[in-house]
Amino acid sequence: MTIALWCLAIAAVLPILCTSIAKGGSMAKYDNTAPRDWLARLSGYQARANAAQQNSWEALGVFSAGILAAHFAHAPQIRVDQIAEAFIVARLVYIGCYLGNFASLRSVVWFIGFGLSLALFFVAA
Repeated sequence: MTIALWCLAIAAVLPILCTSIAKGGSMAKYDNTAPRDWLARLSGYQARANAAQQNSWEALGVFSAGILAAHFAHAPQIRVDQIAEAFIVARLVYIGCYLGNFASLRSVVWFIGFGLSLALFFVAA
């Protein structure tokens, strides 16, 4: 399996990491009977972790499509791997910015991550 495909697996786990942060450490016991309602009542870093989780799912679609496009187009693997690794780093920084409430930096990092996802399509072309 290529590094890029491992990065895809990591990207698929990042939303779970975020939701674990959102659900952990809360004074109010997690309610699995109505999880979305419970998550909607969170505040502070836990609410931001939940938002990072939602955004991580959204980012996964474009990244997945880019990885698959590059894979099926037989794009230069070293380049695809580099872009995929940079995407994972960008997503980790993005999540850190979300948790730390660095809104402006978070937006910049989001654009970098999105640009890296699009770069996979250009490498595949």
